[in-house]
Amino acid sequence: MIRRSTIRRPRVKHEHRPFLLGANEVRIGGRVPGIASVVHDPDGWVWALLAALDGTHTTEQVISDMARRFPDHAAADVRTALDELDAQGHLEDAAEPPPTDLSPSEQDRYSRGRALWRWMSRTPGAGSWAAQSALRSARVVVVGVGGVGSTAALALVASGVGQVHLVEPDVVELSNLNRQLIYTERDLGRHKAVAAVRRLRAHNREVRVTGERTAVDGPDVLRRLAAKCDVLLMAADTPSQIRSWTNRACRDTGTAWVHGGYHGPQVNVGVFRPGTGPCYDCARRANQEHIESLPITPWPGGIGSTAVNAANAVSSGIAGHLAAHAAMSLVTGVPALPVNREYGFNLVTLLDNVALGVEGPRADCPTCGRGVV
Repeated sequence: MIRRSTIRRPRVKHEHRPFLLGANEVRIGGRVPGIASVVHDPDGWVWALLAALDGTHTTEQVISDMARRFPDHAAADVRTALDELDAQGHLEDAAEPPPTDLSPSEQDRYSRGRALWRWMSRTPGAGSWAAQSALRSARVVVVGVGGVGSTAALALVASGVGQVHLVEPDVVELSNLNRQLIYTERDLGRHKAVAAVRRLRAHNREVRVTGERTAVDGPDVLRRLAAKCDVLLMAADTPSQIRSWTNRACRDTGTAWVHGGYHGPQVNVGVFRPGTGPCYDCARRANQEHIESLPITPWPGGIGSTAVNAANAVSSGIAGHLAAHAAMSLVTGVPALPVNREYGFNLVTLLDNVALGVEGPRADCPTCGRGVV
């Protein structure tokens, strides 16, 4: 059943403004897949309704005027159409009051972000500042402030997440500077956590940025961190079991979490909300089974001693920005990304794909099955 719209003065969102396709079809929501839709309109009734939704009339005035102009469409039809447009996220309320939790300077700073959140939001009746207000109240922990983590942290701070806590034990080295863009040559030898906090505080004084020089050596550390945040963003890649530790810690605390990384040109981000489906280890176990089922003969030459972490500012930056985007989606619900799966983006082909995903929790999962990770 479609929810009854509560909008007082309905207006089509600027970013969703409609246009005619030929004479009988209306496209609303632009051309972006996942937002746009096409409505068949043989008598021009839909187009006339959308033209009336300019925010200058109340809902009742729009219904009355449309019923008078189009006698073949009852007032109930107009009401249903308005409810459907609202349910699809195409409308906003021109009578929306200004936010009380965002200062005038914050409204100015985040005005472009507001437009993007409004564009992506499909939540009926949500105010245009709802996502930004949710970010302002959020707490995100970023574990690992290297290439992926530093980009993600900068994106979170710039976007207005209220509290961002950084966890990183290492110091800045010259080889970091090709991809860890918040550091400069002046930071060489300094602790990343200290340098990153200073840099991010300078970028946005409205955000509370803190840090600690802690090495993650097991799930207990992550459990402590997860218990104090709304979303944990895992951007570290060592030790090798760190994502499974995160998965277990966040399941114990009920904390949503994201991980971001790359395998050369293949960028990956995972989005998980514990208790709502399969976990990271479920997908990892399924992928492991698939790999083990294939007849693989390793190259006898092994890996040369010159092997290094293959990455640059683009690969690590995309991973970091996607991880930040996923973290903010978990906070705001915009966009409503499917969770409990991993997404991939290939820099060679510029194509995206779902890298890992399973239908439901696995009985043999070391986390869901309460085994030891």
